[in-house]
Amino acid sequence: MIPGIKFLLFAALFIAGQAPAQDTAKPDALGNHIQGELSFLADDALKGRGSGTADEMVAAVYLASQLRELGIQPAGDHGGYIQDVSGTFRFYNGPKQWHTRNVIGMLPGRDEKLRNEVILLTAHLDHLGVGKPLNGDEIYNGADDDASGCVAVLELARYLAQRKSKRTVLFAFFGSEETGGQGNQFFLEHPPTPLKNIVANLEFEMIGRADSAVKSDELWLTGFDRSNLGQELAKHGAKLVADPHPDQNFFQRSDNFALAKRGIVAHTISSFGLHKDYHQPSDDLAHIDFKHIEQAVESMFKPVEWLANSEFRPEWVAGKKP
Repeated sequence: MIPGIKFLLFAALFIAGQAPAQDTAKPDALGNHIQGELSFLADDALKGRGSGTADEMVAAVYLASQLRELGIQPAGDHGGYIQDVSGTFRFYNGPKQWHTRNVIGMLPGRDEKLRNEVILLTAHLDHLGVGKPLNGDEIYNGADDDASGCVAVLELARYLAQRKSKRTVLFAFFGSEETGGQGNQFFLEHPPTPLKNIVANLEFEMIGRADSAVKSDELWLTGFDRSNLGQELAKHGAKLVADPHPDQNFFQRSDNFALAKRGIVAHTISSFGLHKDYHQPSDDLAHIDFKHIEQAVESMFKPVEWLANSEFRPEWVAGKKP
């Protein structure tokens, strides 16, 4: 283990056992899991999980340990959960050498006919790390962006692991999304399953607060009108609506877009209401609406379970494939 990582991991595990600054979640199992996971990932001890840093690695090790505890099979390197991401990658200002990590787990399908079809559930595990101090705070915790999405994927893994779907479900946490998606770039070139087998991808990003532009219990799907996936999930109980902020181009601003460009029907689920704490040190635990995130995560259990057991294959709407 990298020097200092072991200490930081144990310290963060200790802190994760403490209550968040604002404890508003219901005292039930799901709420407790969400609080614990968010408390770990967004704590100051992880220094904002900066892309490509040792702190990002701590987050990766933690997420891998959670998948192991849930009984999800490893799908990373060398029989483990972590996929080492190293090489030359595209950045916003050109190519650069980079080193980050993805975390990947798999729940094999139980149906002989459908087990080769894969539902991919993703989030990104990094944030901005330590940066320019604002109001005396230099740690950009990324509680909403995107610890909240990581928690959603973990809790979907917990739920599905107890039920064993017909289709295979792949759970992936991408590194270095904030620096241009180096984690998803590597994943697409070194997939744990053939890309043609991935039926659909749902990325979870920024579901830690309700969006006032939609109903308080609703989530929105980026690129809703680009495929028939959102409407089918809604028919099966998902409280999903179209993205109310089309001018923000959110469909193109998360890991799903790289997958979509490779032909996979891929969208992001969110409830980001353009709050002022985006990419600020104030995106911390104190600003998480635990009641909302618990409701949001729970609302996706049955719809995703349906998708993982269905023969439905989503398709792009004519002329709207990226």
